[in-house]
Parts: sequence; structure tokens; C-alpha cells
Amino acid sequence: MIGLNEKYVRETYDGQGLLTGLDIQYDENYNFGFDVIDELAAKCPDKRAMLWTNDVGEELSFTFADMKRYSDKTANMLRSLGVKKGDMVMLILKRHYQFWFTVLACHKLGAVAVPATNLLTVKDLVYRFDAASIKAVVCTSDGELSDHVKEAAAQCPSVELLLLAHGRREEREAGIEKEGWLSFDKLMEEATADFQRQDVKAVDPMLMYFTSGTTGYPKMVIHNALYSLGHIVTAKHWQNVDPEGLHFTLSDTGWGKAAWGKLYGQWLMESCIFVYDYNKFTPTDLLPLFAKYKITSFCAPPTMFRFFIKEDLAKYDLSSLKYAAIAGEALNPEVFNVFYRCTGIKLMEGFGQTETTCLIANLTGMEPRPGSMGKPTPQYDVEIVDEDGVPVPPGVTGEIVVRTDKRPQVGLFMGYYRAPELTEAAWHDGLYHTGDTAWKDEDGYYWYVGRTDDVIKSSGYRIGPFEIESVLMEHPSVLECAVTGAPDPVRGQIVKATIVLAKGYTPSEELKKELQTYVKKQTAPYKYPRAVEFVEDLPKTISGKIRRAAIRTEDWKEKA
Repeated sequence: MIGLNEKYVRETYDGQGLLTGLDIQYDENYNFGFDVIDELAAKCPDKRAMLWTNDVGEELSFTFADMKRYSDKTANMLRSLGVKKGDMVMLILKRHYQFWFTVLACHKLGAVAVPATNLLTVKDLVYRFDAASIKAVVCTSDGELSDHVKEAAAQCPSVELLLLAHGRREEREAGIEKEGWLSFDKLMEEATADFQRQDVKAVDPMLMYFTSGTTGYPKMVIHNALYSLGHIVTAKHWQNVDPEGLHFTLSDTGWGKAAWGKLYGQWLMESCIFVYDYNKFTPTDLLPLFAKYKITSFCAPPTMFRFFIKEDLAKYDLSSLKYAAIAGEALNPEVFNVFYRCTGIKLMEGFGQTETTCLIANLTGMEPRPGSMGKPTPQYDVEIVDEDGVPVPPGVTGEIVVRTDKRPQVGLFMGYYRAPELTEAAWHDGLYHTGDTAWKDEDGYYWYVGRTDDVIKSSGYRIGPFEIESVLMEHPSVLECAVTGAPDPVRGQIVKATIVLAKGYTPSEELKKELQTYVKKQTAPYKYPRAVEFVEDLPKTISGKIRRAAIRTEDWKEKA
């Protein structure tokens, strides 16, 4: 029987079985809710689509027939409350299973789903509600977030509808209600499961994310329905999900990474997704889940793997795990090497943005090179160019761009919502500029350097922070670090390392000199950090990425 993903993609391979080309085909009325979920409900209604559990031991299993039924009921409920095609619906649902009901319902209605993190403050929410003209909010009942949402909504005239969803069984069964909120669970259950196909198109807006930029207000990245098809490569060729297996991506549903690993590509591959709904990341709580649920493939950012390798992995049964992918930030080779020694599994790094699907990756069949992002996927025309947009030769650092003047790039965003000037600044002359820099070796493997504004220019040298961070991460005293350019009257800038120490280490001049000497021995001496600062925590974006820009700003402010 043909797999659903094969209905949309024609692939070509070389003699070694490596993917070399693909052609994504679709109907003008393509819609993920109708053409994937409903199709699977008809094709394999009893096949498990999602295994959900939480940190208090609750477990729920949903088939593809269940997903159709609950998304139809949710769509009918939202429509009865006035949600229609084109409306903006914000979903702040952590890892609650109601997220999947609602995002699919939005797709079927033609409404635009706007996932968001539960870490937002009232100020964050007001900005987002106003910037996107949010009409409805479906929110978790956990913590004080619903109070913040209600306070923000009172200041934003576009918000007309507030729906509260309970993540825990006792709250749902108790029928707990909150003033000013409608009960998502009660109204959804009361709604009919008969929902007819709507007039939605493949090019209609489907999904929007607020980016967690390191500077300025978050931009609104909007995708059409074809974005889901762009994730076939993500799931099949990068994460290597097994249609008969269980795939686990760690991300909260508020981040774009959830779309990469907990939704589109995995279900196009007819695989089951595993969801662990928790409040605090604790490696010792998470690691036993692999054996308990027989998880076969896994994807998480390097930060999580750094915590994993600090544990005694020999104490945990990871034998069910066959494949592991990694993305979200550059992968330090030390993390790759330690995890491989402990598990025999090579971490397959991938690179992309909220604006894209997987641009560059170590795809199945490739031999990964520790620290390399891999090679461009055949889905996109990716190049490295200089400041004039001219491709650079191997070994030369430039900006990663996507060429869009030759063929459609399925999976690339439509633009920045309500910000044509930002779209034009990033996407012009037939190139989408990612703002990330890299170089490629003679074999075509890409090596990450940093954001365009992260590159350090010192005494005529151009120095990428990631290479130095990777060396520092090899030292046992370093838990996390950020390398930036600090002002210097002679060199213009010097390399500075801001370091969070591992347990058992304390700041000292001796340790500082030891780290500087270590870097000198491991890489070119001019790259060593002339300034070292030990801190308790690094500044990070709301999505957890290190904010080098914040460190730079403070250093240059002090100079001024």
C-alpha cells in the first residue's frame, strides 16, 4: 500500500541510496486537516496517531479516527462561537493534547493558528494580540497564565473569545470553570462530530509564529498550507521516523520546533508521535521514558543532550532508540562524541528557521561530521554568498541564502505578516537571506559560524563564535558558554567568553588561565578569549537560545 507521503512527493536517489532530488506535488485545494488527517482516518482508522502522557502518570492514546473526530468537534465548536476563515486563533497549550485538536480544527476552518509559549507576560501578550489582531485564545489552565491572558485581552479590542483547556484529568472531571472563560473541554464534547469540508486553498494562510529574535520585537512569520508538505523531508529523511515506530520531539507546542517534530511530517509518514506533558525538564525523569514506551526516534536541541551526557547514561535502557536528530542551535562536537560513545547513536544535525522547514541536514544514509550541519536538502536551492550575493568558494565564510528565482520553494514562509519592509529586507533579488553565516568544505558539508552580527572582527581577523564555544565545551568545567566581541582600544574587538561553570567548579584566575590556554592549544591562538567572565546564567531568548547580542550590548555600554 502506498504511503501517504508518497502521494505528494516524487523522489530521486543516487547509487548509494542518498536522496538527490524531489518534486512536491499538490492540488490547489490541499489542506492538512482534510487531506492528511481525514484521509488517514479512512485508510487506517485504528492506527495509533499519538501517545500522550504527563508528569503525574496519566496516559491517553489517540487513533487517526480519534484525531478526525475530535478535530471535527473542535472545528464545529469554534465555528459556533464565531471563528471563521482568516481569523487569528492563538494557542497557548503547552503540551496538552487539546493543542492537536485545535490546530487541526483551525486548518479545517481556514483560520490561522498562532501557537505561543506559556512563558509570555502580560506585556508580551498585549503586543502579540494587537500586532496580529488575535480574535480567539485557547489557553491552558495551568498556573497564572490565564490571569495574564485575561488582563491582556481587556486591553486589546480584537480579542473576542477566551477558551480554557485543562491539562489534567482531575480538573476536567471536576468541571472547574473560571470567570471570563469558556470551557474548551465541555463545549468541545458537546459539539457534533459532523464537519463538512470547507473552501480552503493550499496557498491560504494556515499557521503563524512570532519569532524569538535576539533583538527588537518578535516578527510574525506566516505560512500557507503547503508548509506541512515541506516537512516530509524533515520527518522522513532527517528524523528518520518509522511508520510503525514512536517518535518523540521534546519541544513545547508554542515553538516552531513542534511543527517540525510533533505534527506534520510525522503524520504524513503515518507514524505515531509521543508527547510528554511536563512542567520542568529533569533528565532523570525523562530518560526512563525511552524504555517504558519503546521510543524509536528522538529529536531535541543540543542543550538537552548536554544535560543528558552529564548523567550516567549507562543506568538507562535506551535500546529501543534507533535514531536521534538535533537542531535549534549549533551542535558542539563534544556533545556528539560523548553521546555516540554512550549509546552508539550518531546525532544527525539539521538546520532551519521559523521561516523555513529543514534547509540543511545530515540526511539518512549520510555520514555525519561532528559539528557540521550537513548538506542542503534537495528541497531547497541553498547557497553561501558574500555581501554582494555572489556565491563563495569552499572554505570562505558567507551568509546562508535560499535562491527563490528558479523554482517554488515549498516550505518557505509567505513573508513577515503586516511588515512588508521586513520581508523586503530579508527577501530580495531572488534570495531569501537567513542572517546566518557558515562555510562549506570541499565535500559540500556546511559548518555554522554564527548570526551575521555575531561574527567578531579583531585585528583584521573574522572570528566565528561557535568554533570557540565548541572548544570550551570540551573542557569539563564548562556547562554553557557564549563567545562575543568585546570593545578593545587596540584591536577594535577582542574575543570574550562568558561562562556558566559545571557543578564542582568555582571561578578563579587559575581556571580562567587554564581555559585560555586550552583554547590556544585546540585552535588558532588568535582566537583565544582574552576576556573571560564567569556568570550564574546566560541571557536567553524566551525560546531558550543564548542572546549574545545582550552580552555585547552590556559590554559596549560599559565602554561608552
